[in-house]
Amino acid sequence: MKLVTDNLTFKPEKEYFLNKVSLEFEAGKLYTLLGRTLSGKTSLLKTIAGLQPIDTGNIIFEGKDFSTIPVWKRNVAMVYQQFINYPHLNVFDNIAFPLKQRKMKTSDIENEVSVAIHKVGLLGFEKRKIQELSGGQQQRVALARSLVKKAKILLLDEPLVNLDYKLREDLRNEFKNIFTSDLSANSILLYASTDPLEAMQLNGDIIVLDEGEILQSGTAKDVFENPTNIKVSEITNDPAMNILKGSIDSNKIILNENVQFKIPKHVKNIQAGTYHFGIRASDMILDDKGFDFNIDISEISGSETFLHLHQNELNIVLLIEEVKNFNENDKVKINFNLDKLYVFDGKGDLLFSPFKMN
Repeated sequence: MKLVTDNLTFKPEKEYFLNKVSLEFEAGKLYTLLGRTLSGKTSLLKTIAGLQPIDTGNIIFEGKDFSTIPVWKRNVAMVYQQFINYPHLNVFDNIAFPLKQRKMKTSDIENEVSVAIHKVGLLGFEKRKIQELSGGQQQRVALARSLVKKAKILLLDEPLVNLDYKLREDLRNEFKNIFTSDLSANSILLYASTDPLEAMQLNGDIIVLDEGEILQSGTAKDVFENPTNIKVSEITNDPAMNILKGSIDSNKIILNENVQFKIPKHVKNIQAGTYHFGIRASDMILDDKGFDFNIDISEISGSETFLHLHQNELNIVLLIEEVKNFNENDKVKINFNLDKLYVFDGKGDLLFSPFKMN
């Protein structure tokens, strides 16, 4: 069973929402649509669900043209950013609603709802009104209602984006377990996110979108380790990968007159010239034998510290995996893990990756 989008284009005004999007989704797999706001993620989900038109292209599911199938017959379930529930119904009846619409037997409805409630961790909340629930609990209700439909295509449009950080973290882990256990050979799951960490933790296939176009697709591991270009490297990292313009001359990498180092082993037979060098914030360290940098901003986030640094025109972000206090304009010495260095050409395309030997 496959879902195929063939050359989907949607351009309602001056900008593309979707631009020649061709993809294949296989049953039994989880796919994460990763991209910034307005990258085309929601447009693609709505198009599949039949909630948004297209200018050109086709959607084929199980060998049939989806455009000939009414929205209500598409066997698609969708969970949105907002907690869309029925406020006049309790938790049980919210989840049971699509089953009652199908006129299922009461005993079957009770069984299906009970299983879904257990999966999403709402046991004991069956009689609660929606207004009595937290944001996270309301989103669980919306997810459970989608699960009981047993739709062949399940679409989730940034379902955790409106929750606080801690709750997002907890639910993300729970969602992953739910998806792993609930995905059958007869269902396809598409999950849209702006958060690269979320995409990596879900560990399905990743499709990176930007301005309605597909930039790269593949396993989470491969996309993270081998971004095809600078834009993908920025979208798949938080903070974005440091991209530093420099040159190669006399077997050295030169970022400026003060920051120069040997060419690492995985960068082979590279010619002298100007390049873009990429390094993640976590692949640099404080080192008394390193290069001098000035602190612009010190930012503590949870158990981590981010330092925004500069040396002349060279600007970088460094991640320290502990809480440390620094002051603006403090001086620090840092060093680069050159075994994790990326090299991109002048157009921004990947030339050398530490994970892919050339």
